[in-house]
Amino acid sequence: MSFVQVIDLKTDRVDELRGLMDQWIEATEGKRTATHSIVGRDRSDSTHVVEIVEFPSYEEAMKNSNLPETNRIYEQLMALCDGEPSFTDLDVVGDQQLNKRLVQRFVDDVINGGNVDAADSLCSADYREHDPSLSSYDVDLETAKAENREIMEGFRPTCTIESLVAEGDLVCLRMSFTGRHVGTYHGLEATGRDVSGTGHATFRCKDGKIAESWWNVDDLGLMRQLGVVEG
Repeated sequence: MSFVQVIDLKTDRVDELRGLMDQWIEATEGKRTATHSIVGRDRSDSTHVVEIVEFPSYEEAMKNSNLPETNRIYEQLMALCDGEPSFTDLDVVGDQQLNKRLVQRFVDDVINGGNVDAADSLCSADYREHDPSLSSYDVDLETAKAENREIMEGFRPTCTIESLVAEGDLVCLRMSFTGRHVGTYHGLEATGRDVSGTGHATFRCKDGKIAESWWNVDDLGLMRQLGVVEG
């Protein structure tokens, strides 16, 4: 279970505070157990600052607190504050990363479900897809659906999500896939051969929809498995 510490403080020296955080990051390189740190300032009170620090677990947070570099920076932090900061320790019991869920649905419904029309509800009207294996590196939703339908019908692929990483409006997918060549693909009649491979994709999300995507799949490896390319 991941663990989050929330530090609530008052200071009119926010720039110096941010500088301290940068010093701490540099000083604890290779030692710290924190995985994510956010510093936010209250819009209605510029002296009210909240720092949110994420750790893999409470135990890892305690290791981080015991670093001499953490204690030194904390003493300097206290000198910048108006009064004593408050600390709230939170065990994370829910973590809904909505853009990741959106990409998960795309994989489940469009790829594994073989339903390219499901993209209509998952992608924005101005969706753009970038994939060197398509007729153009920049296609709209309808073109992407038409060309991906050939892939779905040609291989009936199953995609396994190896990892999903989200930051801001972007979600990065690392995947593997299996399938069988059961339909015409790029003019090549079905061979009945089993295929497998790996790939990466990056999705840009906006307003609860997928607005853009970039794909890189091992197409050369696929062509080798189909006997089109030697090697």
